[in-house]
Amino acid sequence: MLSLKKKPKIIVVLGQTSTGKSDLAVEIAKKFNGEVISADSRQVYRGMDLGSGKITKEEMQSIPHHLLDVANPKEVFSVADFQKLGTRAIQDILSRGKTPIICGGTGFYIDALVYQTSPPEVPPNEKLRTELSKKSLQELQGILKEKLKKRKKKWWEQIPLLSSLFKDKQEIDMQNPVRIIRAIEIIDALGYIPQVKKREIYDTLFIGLMLPKEQLDERIHKRILTRLKKGMVEEVEQLLKDGISHERLESLGLEYRYIGRYLRGELTYEEMIEELRRATIRFARRQKTWFKRNKKIYWFNPLSEKEKVFEKIDELN
Repeated sequence: MLSLKKKPKIIVVLGQTSTGKSDLAVEIAKKFNGEVISADSRQVYRGMDLGSGKITKEEMQSIPHHLLDVANPKEVFSVADFQKLGTRAIQDILSRGKTPIICGGTGFYIDALVYQTSPPEVPPNEKLRTELSKKSLQELQGILKEKLKKRKKKWWEQIPLLSSLFKDKQEIDMQNPVRIIRAIEIIDALGYIPQVKKREIYDTLFIGLMLPKEQLDERIHKRILTRLKKGMVEEVEQLLKDGISHERLESLGLEYRYIGRYLRGELTYEEMIEELRRATIRFARRQKTWFKRNKKIYWFNPLSEKEKVFEKIDELN
């Protein structure tokens, strides 16, 4: 017998970096009696504010925000951890008659919270792992790329889909040999990259923010310079003083990776800015690839179509 129980309504504000998601989420929360749940893989960590683009208390405008500063940056906070705390936050917000507004650019986190997924079981292949463990990082990257190139899509467009097959759903870091070996193991075991089945547990309105590439690239560059002026290098220096290793900074990616390399003397200040700019633009491209798979997203230009966003929410409420 079919259940007539209605699914709880939630709103998701997503998009590429530097599109103004946090500000819009606050405006939506004010207009529609909501609270914000951050869906960002680095904003969960304490002490990582400027580098992760974390919203400030002033910018929150008294709107409660959840899943910020909930983890120690020395320890890995997995998608499974996020799913557990995020689900708890959604239930808490709904129980008080308010609207949960999930806001962020980490597609893994959003999907983990909105859907229930069940990746296929792929047991460890010890023989393959032993063989691959003798390879250099560059060799492992080459092996994975070659396996992905055999398919129709470009290899980097397949990384998000392949990553979703991991039990912890952590995105594959092409600088991490352990993750690359596991990815190769999965491809060899399955012979293909299947679509992971999703089960919708909420009545979700997806609001996507999109800007023209040239405009987005310019905003990314300006944002980097602004945060550097506010003390982003000093923030990374403080993390190092607090016992965060350079290896850990590398795994945290983008700002933390390139500022770490600058502090180690591997890059000049100007080289660090340029490398970070390029890496962030590539990251934005990967975000776009991930979100393109979701055909339920309503896309808006955040600079010129803000009122249309509010109209869409009104229409579907």
